[in-house]
Amino acid sequence: MRDRILARVRSALADREVVAHPGAFPGPLHAGPVIEAFTDRFRAVGGEVERFAGMDEALDWLEGFASAFAGVAAGADVPAELATKLPTVPARDAPLGVSMARYAAADTGSLVLDSKGGRLPQLLPPTHLVWVRADAVMATLDEALEAGRGDLPAVLALHSGPSRSADIGRVIVTGVHGPGRVVVGIVD
Repeated sequence: MRDRILARVRSALADREVVAHPGAFPGPLHAGPVIEAFTDRFRAVGGEVERFAGMDEALDWLEGFASAFAGVAAGADVPAELATKLPTVPARDAPLGVSMARYAAADTGSLVLDSKGGRLPQLLPPTHLVWVRADAVMATLDEALEAGRGDLPAVLALHSGPSRSADIGRVIVTGVHGPGRVVVGIVD
């Protein structure tokens, strides 16, 4: 069976041009502070980023933002002060999911989320709000993964903006395999 599958793969690849691996990134992908670099990369793929000078500013924004939703599914790791006052509903029915990122990586524009808070609020609601502390935004993905090395959960997930898929006709569609809207709140 294995040989048959590999033979089909080799046959399908036989007429394709061989392209060399591009190798490592040539250097810093963004010259500047890491939060601005993360923001630029995350927005470039359709994500939204809000930055707050402190908790009071974040809570004022959250009240207005959450008013557009009827219910929420929040991860267990979301601090009580960053939870909305919305009614809690199962993630499969929630219009809004709220999570806390462990880290963010500026070079890739990725959020590092873990399974400890629960994966369903990260994946099922059409809108996903992800909180991240400003001091948890790292310059590189390597740094972000290394920083969390001592306390690894069962699952680490990298989220780099809204869910995107181009597996049918090579047309990019958002929101098929996860949230179509991802908003990051960075709190100093």
